[in-house]
Amino acid sequence: MNISFSKLQGSGNDFIIIDNREGKIEVEEFKKVIPKITRRALSIGADGVIIIENCDEADFKWRFFNSDGSEAEMCGNGGRCAARFAYERNIAPRKMKFLTLAGIIEAEVIDRRVKIQLTEPKDLTLNDYLEDLKIEYSYINTGVPHVVIFSEDIENVPVEELGRKIRFHKRFSPKGTNVNFVKKIGDKRLAIRTYERGVEGETFACGTGATASALIAIIKGIIKHNEVEVLTRSGEILKIYYTGNGKVFLEGETRWV
Repeated sequence: MNISFSKLQGSGNDFIIIDNREGKIEVEEFKKVIPKITRRALSIGADGVIIIENCDEADFKWRFFNSDGSEAEMCGNGGRCAARFAYERNIAPRKMKFLTLAGIIEAEVIDRRVKIQLTEPKDLTLNDYLEDLKIEYSYINTGVPHVVIFSEDIENVPVEELGRKIRFHKRFSPKGTNVNFVKKIGDKRLAIRTYERGVEGETFACGTGATASALIAIIKGIIKHNEVEVLTRSGEILKIYYTGNGKVFLEGETRWV
């Protein structure tokens, strides 16, 4: 079978997007080949795969798969790319809603920039401690689970090694967690490095991770603004807006690859 696809990226996170509204793909069978098609250099290469489907509750439904084939509840940068794809393919209007495993997501396409309202954050834990790793961390779920660790030297943090230990730590079993290493670099700016669950390595950016880090920084008083800029590993800036009543927004550029 020939399958048409597009590829978009947001802040360095890249995604294969497939319009499956006609049901040509049997998703449970197709997800078995996702680890093959997302392999860099040997295939298309991507951090994840987004499959667009029909939906009665919103403009469309998505199914999001990490590069290892596991299905995830949400992905911030993937959501922004899916919104732009849907708008430019006449699947949804400029202001849209789409259904994810994390709930209904609202999005607005503003030229190349896309702003999405994420689901209400939950499961907040501040200043907890992993005794065996001697690490203090905070935790929040911004659609997917995130550990946030502040460090003054994120350039020398062993992100792959330490991130993997935390991701698979018994404290976060059975589903595991994403891990963000964060440094304040300005009055309302953070720098971030993220180990992503499902990719099982460091990525150029993570929208829900940037959001989690910004929220923790606001709640802990590290950032004294409700608008935070997050410098991703790709060099692009993601903007996070927090209204204080549970509403949180993520905004950044998207590009067709």
